[in-house]
Amino acid sequence: MKTIHFIKNYATPEQAAAAARHHAWLAAHAQPLRQPALTVIGPNSLAFERIEGRHAERGDLLRLAGQLGDAHGTAWVRDLRPVSFDEPHTFPDGVRFGDYLAVREVALRRRLEQGYLPDRGALHAMLTLLGKTAEGPTAFYKDSNPRNFLFTEDGTLFTLDTDDLTLAPFGYDLAKLIATLIMTYGPISPLVIEEALSTYNKAAGRHDSRLGTTDRERLDDFLALHCVLTAPYAGRNGYRFGWPIQRPRLQGPA
Repeated sequence: MKTIHFIKNYATPEQAAAAARHHAWLAAHAQPLRQPALTVIGPNSLAFERIEGRHAERGDLLRLAGQLGDAHGTAWVRDLRPVSFDEPHTFPDGVRFGDYLAVREVALRRRLEQGYLPDRGALHAMLTLLGKTAEGPTAFYKDSNPRNFLFTEDGTLFTLDTDDLTLAPFGYDLAKLIATLIMTYGPISPLVIEEALSTYNKAAGRHDSRLGTTDRERLDDFLALHCVLTAPYAGRNGYRFGWPIQRPRLQGPA
């Protein structure tokens, strides 16, 4: 049977090569995440096996939370244990991950320029919150949103669009998943969010007890960051709903 391909084009050969390396790194170090096969690496493009299915919905949150926790735990045990997320890291095979703090500091400053933060005091508040969350073991961030997961007819789960990976604390990518599910489909019960967090912690904690310790306050801090970081995408890419949970306090210090 002939394999049908999906071709993804990149602006530069460097971007295509980096995306291919990230795909290979996840395949080797985060095996709970199943990706479409990468079949051809071109100068400015990658050819992937084309998978037919549906994107993630609210009812998939617990399964996705469990898989994400398992993948983060696996990657920490296999490759991320000695890595700090407060600076970029290049692995021996050439895979490079951006750091947690600097990448998001740039993005938050851009949100002020774009008008999504009201003033410099609000920016200071968000940068302070970002610094507060920069602790604990190192996971990876792959932009877990509903469009980046695909369920086939038989229930097999594939992870898509793994071009840009950065380092991040445990729980940060789970918060992105919750935030974007809410923005796509509407409110999620606080009890379901608690259950998703518990599922994530149990899956990560099976690899090492230190990994399953994200609490609700920390998750809410991550959600507050995502509230600002995702603001430019409201009304686009399927994000039809406003932010239904309490927004972060954006006033600066007195």
